[in-house]
Amino acid sequence: MLSPLSLAFVGDAVWSLIVRQYFCIHSTYKNTALHRLTTRLVKATFQSQALAEVEGYFTEEEKGVARRARNVHLTTTAKNASLTDYRRATSFEAVIGYLYLRGEKSRLDFFLSILLLHFEEVLGKSK
Repeated sequence: MLSPLSLAFVGDAVWSLIVRQYFCIHSTYKNTALHRLTTRLVKATFQSQALAEVEGYFTEEEKGVARRARNVHLTTTAKNASLTDYRRATSFEAVIGYLYLRGEKSRLDFFLSILLLHFEEVLGKSK
């Protein structure tokens, strides 16, 4: 099994791709506007909030991944987030990376369905 930070590294990329793909498909904005939209959902404060919304649905394995990622010794922190939010965001990313690497697309889709309202809010606020 990969380290929690390696899972978070993969999860960060996967989450960014999910968000970017959604905004590309559901809007007609140019790249600069798409980037601004994307940054709202890939920042640590949002990912911490996202974890709070989905962690009640975690399996025991997913809870373990999240716990290990949250408790790992971090050598960096986010510029615009508290240490708590940064740790929780790392947990969220680790679970996303874990599910992606295991090929559990249905679980990723399930969590995305829970968070979809936020995507729609960001898109709606930008119009």
